Amino acid sequence: MAFSLSSSSASFGRLTLSSYMRPVRVSLSASPRTKVVVTREQGKNGKLISALAVHGVPCLEVPLVEHTKGPDMERLSTVLSDNSFDWVVITSPEAGSVFLEAWKAAGTPEVCLGVVGAGTASVFEKVVQSHQRSLQIAFYPSKATGKVLASELPKHEDRIYTVLYPASVKASNEIEEGLSVRGFEVTRLNTYSTVPVNNIEQAILTRALSAPVVAVASPSAVRAWVKLISEPEKWNHSVACIGETTASAAKRLGLGNVYYPEKPGLEGWVESILEALRVHEEQLKELETWH
Repeated sequence: MAFSLSSSSASFGRLTLSSYMRPVRVSLSASPRTKVVVTREQGKNGKLISALAVHGVPCLEVPLVEHTKGPDMERLSTVLSDNSFDWVVITSPEAGSVFLEAWKAAGTPEVCLGVVGAGTASVFEKVVQSHQRSLQIAFYPSKATGKVLASELPKHEDRIYTVLYPASVKASNEIEEGLSVRGFEVTRLNTYSTVPVNNIEQAILTRALSAPVVAVASPSAVRAWVKLISEPEKWNHSVACIGETTASAAKRLGLGNVYYPEKPGLEGWVESILEALRVHEEQLKELETWH
């Protein structure tokens, strides 16, 4: 079931994209009748494009963000090898990928993982399925958000539990604050960051702006999209978010027609995109009727 946070109008300030000048490749095979813009980092949109292709939905790949090293990235392997933690909390696929590299460099110590949801957990599938039992996914929250994870992470004994939280530089303090209130001792390491992609070809950007739905998977991607809209008052299409956290960011930034699934993940995301497209088609039919 997908949720819509629609509004009849959207209000934006006029923003410009920050000057990150790394060239960007986009999918040029997309049809001119593009219906969905997929915006994850280059090379990470394949599953979504394939899932939408099953429904006959043509996509245009326009990566909006790229991941970069965080200030604590080099420290992560040392912290893992020199310390033991009751929990390691992972809240995004990128955080999981960065953690795995450091964990291997640290000699694959025993780790008990708490992950925010199935999408993040998928990063660990190959390792968990191998014979390296030193890494176990032991906890998922009832709802795939950082706030719920912090409120539900198991703590059974009357002692201080230690948590390692490898995070994005841009992540809020919600998780460590929520855990600290419950008596956890949290070590946060800012292991990666995200930067907006620039240097998108004007022809590609024009096609992207005309597509009825933009699919976003992070607050950073939402921010990057808003910065690309030079005439926001003329852009009234839909945003399909991977989950509630990203949807909330979209609303805070003034975007209307926001769709998201109850449970974050690929399947729900696809349903939200399809719902946004259905609404778009219905609106077109209504306009045709009036004319």
